[in-house]
Amino acid sequence: MTARTVLITGGSRGIGRASALIAGAAGWNVAINWRADAAMAEQTAQDVRAAGGQAITVQGDVADEAAVDAMFAATLSAFGTLDAVVVNAGIVAPASPLAEMSLERLRRVIDTNVIGALLCARAAARHLARGDGPTASLVLISSAAARLGAPGEYVDYAASKGAIDTLTIGLSKELAAKNIRVNAIRPGIIETDIHASGGEPERARRIAPMVPMQRAGTAAEVGEAVFWLCSDSSSYVTGAIIDVAGGR
Repeated sequence: MTARTVLITGGSRGIGRASALIAGAAGWNVAINWRADAAMAEQTAQDVRAAGGQAITVQGDVADEAAVDAMFAATLSAFGTLDAVVVNAGIVAPASPLAEMSLERLRRVIDTNVIGALLCARAAARHLARGDGPTASLVLISSAAARLGAPGEYVDYAASKGAIDTLTIGLSKELAAKNIRVNAIRPGIIETDIHASGGEPERARRIAPMVPMQRAGTAAEVGEAVFWLCSDSSSYVTGAIIDVAGGR
């Protein structure tokens, strides 16, 4: 049986890396997109191979149309097929009320989290189409912030993730007849590097007591849900937005 292939944007760390390792352990081919950290991307690729899969790394900024087209082309060139795409790349800026956010910051967040997601989803719609047989899968990474709003911290990030929820609903209906399933995961407080990039590396531990399950989640726990949506185990699931947030 031919190995299945997944392309994961922002696949070198955090939820992307965890998803890549789980796919590798299942024997999948994994294309790991990265933007700035070549060493971490290569380490993830090595770990995917050690887990039992095949892997390549593909550099590119998801907000760059040419880079997105190139990463899809590289994946197809390396593996000959594409069965799933995980749109995971995203950024957050340091905590701030909206009144104090610069236009530069707003554009950077929207360019990466919304324009980048739209470009990747568009490419997925072009390259995942298939006839009868196993469905293809597009998984978008949203955030619990989309329904909580992140007041006083990241309302720009929350707004960008609200766009992901809407994209999931609309695109799932648009692509269903092409045998492409479109779903989203809304992680809650997860122990990843994104908190440090937002200026508060201990944020997950600070907020953990407010979570009904009394702890932060792990990237692997989110990755398991991501891989389930990529796999045939979720073959009748489309248009779903799944919270992995410990009840928050």
